[in-house]
Amino acid sequence: MSLSLYDVSIPVFLRAFQNLSEILKKGEAFADENAISHSELLEARLFPDMAPLTGQIQRASDTAKFVAVRLGGIDNVPMEDNETTFADLHARIDRTVALLRSLPSDAMDGKEEIEVVLKSRDSSRTFTGRDYLLGFAIPNFYFHVTTAYALLRHKGVPIGKMDYLGRTS
Repeated sequence: MSLSLYDVSIPVFLRAFQNLSEILKKGEAFADENAISHSELLEARLFPDMAPLTGQIQRASDTAKFVAVRLGGIDNVPMEDNETTFADLHARIDRTVALLRSLPSDAMDGKEEIEVVLKSRDSSRTFTGRDYLLGFAIPNFYFHVTTAYALLRHKGVPIGKMDYLGRTS
């Protein structure tokens, strides 16, 4: 039995969002326990030209939901990128998870060779469905999840590799 595009993406995104949600809870608790302003963590950046923690969560969300839209054929659920609190970020993750869970497991079947075009202000990139998922979307998703983890860790939140990877039951 071969792995489908769905198998290598949607369950992976769902697990990462579960772990990310737990990491955010630890960040919020750490701030509260240490009298640190939530905004100090939420607005943290690794470098001035990089998105803050809120933006990292938004981009991880967008990346995952666009896989479901572009390869699964479901309607996009616009999200405004206006999250400013931990509660907002949890709600964003919850909305993204709900969208991903609504995707039937066979919705991405046969989409390995479809054309996916990503347009930006200045250019466009064309991928096959497989190359989009494996060479762009999954690495991009993990870039943002990893950066969110790194921002909180850099600020002193006591999280480690097993928080990032998640604990198996």
